[in-house]
Amino acid sequence: MGTMTDKETYLTRAAEARKDADSTTLDNVRERCLRSAAAWTEMAERAERTERMRATLAADKAKQLALEIKE
Repeated sequence: MGTMTDKETYLTRAAEARKDADSTTLDNVRERCLRSAAAWTEMAERAERTERMRATLAADKAKQLALEIKE
């Protein structure tokens, strides 16, 4: 099995935090776990945007290089 991406790691942590929230009987612990899950989810969303941006930049760079080679 390969290495997990940042996004996958963050989503895993978010799921663990939600599981912890579901399993606790203490309100303050549940709230802390849910805040943690929300933060991990936000980080996963940012990582996904970063991955898309990098892919777009790489594609643009490859396209520009191809145009330069044709010249």
